Amino acid sequence: MGETSGSNEAAPGLALLPRQGTPRLLGPLLLDYLGLEALPPMPGATGIDGLMAAAGFLRRDGARNLWEREDRTLLVGEEPLEDGGRLVWALPVPWSASQAASPVSQASPTGERVADRVRYLSLASHDLRGSLANIRSYAALLLNGRIPLEPKAQRGLETILRNADRALSFAQDFFDSSRADLGALACERERQQLLPILDAAVERTRAAASAANVALALDDLPELPNVEVDAGRIQHAVESFVHHLLGRAQPGESLHVRAARVGHEVRVEVRRDGAAVPEEDISAVFQCEERAFRERKLEDPLRVFLARQEVEAHGGQVGAQADAGGTTLFLTLPVSLAASETRELGHPAGWQA
Repeated sequence: MGETSGSNEAAPGLALLPRQGTPRLLGPLLLDYLGLEALPPMPGATGIDGLMAAAGFLRRDGARNLWEREDRTLLVGEEPLEDGGRLVWALPVPWSASQAASPVSQASPTGERVADRVRYLSLASHDLRGSLANIRSYAALLLNGRIPLEPKAQRGLETILRNADRALSFAQDFFDSSRADLGALACERERQQLLPILDAAVERTRAAASAANVALALDDLPELPNVEVDAGRIQHAVESFVHHLLGRAQPGESLHVRAARVGHEVRVEVRRDGAAVPEEDISAVFQCEERAFRERKLEDPLRVFLARQEVEAHGGQVGAQADAGGTTLFLTLPVSLAASETRELGHPAGWQA
């Protein structure tokens, strides 16, 4: 931390400023650099100016990116994200107070690399997903029943539509996972019930289970505490577990989604009742590159790896277990703090019904 460019560079402290809601830390470094125990509230203030002012920092005269408070000087920048939020990064200034008197016209190389990478991913996502969305839209338009189609053309358009949906889903997973690697995965967390999220995940994967001739059920749940989560992210994680186990299930087997409170956490399980899988498969479930090279495909390894990133972004964990009766993938989520239980329940804005 605070080393010159001739040695190891400091890692940037990161925070996400969502389009709505309060700022969220992406790792502990930003608080260390700010010298705070928690991010300050920002009533009526947005962006870097609001965040740094609330933390007690003042912008240095003549230096757009330098902020000071007592003996601390930070280099701070921000980049817009595709969803309307902003990624804020901060670095301790790696020079003495006397050296810092000279004007600074460039952002930190480390900060620039993070910001440039996020911007690059946003551009690539926009271009790729925009083209795929157009293909999908025109295929769906031709399939709306208003235009008579020969059976062969009908099947061809259905194949185009199906593969466009698959490619859009894969592209979304790829770019989300890449953003997560940079600490820039957007998560719009709200305190809410877990049952609707699990129910939506089961309904979204029911057609795939039916096609595989595998029974899929959401078990009766005990009374659960509310959780502070991005509903869409957790739903995606559960769906990823279901798809992974469906790919290994035999016709006639069954999958169960269930949840229970365990101490200060809620544990969500997706259980496949059936033949056990090899131990090496269990130990590598969440290893994206290892599985992709071994299986010679990326779709499922990436999807399950992103599920791990999404859960870890919430402060939770994932795991896999196997026994003679089947296989279980699970995730844990921290229970909302008691103080937050008095707040009004949020609507699951990210819920993918």
